[in-house]
Amino acid sequence: MSLFEQVEAALDTIRPYLEADGGNVSVEEITPENVVKLKLLGSCGSCPMSIMTLKAGIEQAIKKSVPEITAVEAVNLTDIDDPNAVLPANMR
Repeated sequence: MSLFEQVEAALDTIRPYLEADGGNVSVEEITPENVVKLKLLGSCGSCPMSIMTLKAGIEQAIKKSVPEITAVEAVNLTDIDDPNAVLPANMR
């Protein structure tokens, strides 16, 4: 199984939780240094809590399943203080 397939399999374990809040994630790139670059989709892309989701959920799941991965980064994180940030409907 390729590194990309392993990362996708790890993401599949947490996708139901992301989807429950109207979000998802896509792998944009795995660098030669084994850094996974993700794009947060749907409500995850505009949620002020996206940094928490990335670090406490997504990164943990990937690194636990694929120890070769050295880091996980989002290409489109929403800052917690962003005035355009929107919480998912079920978190308001």
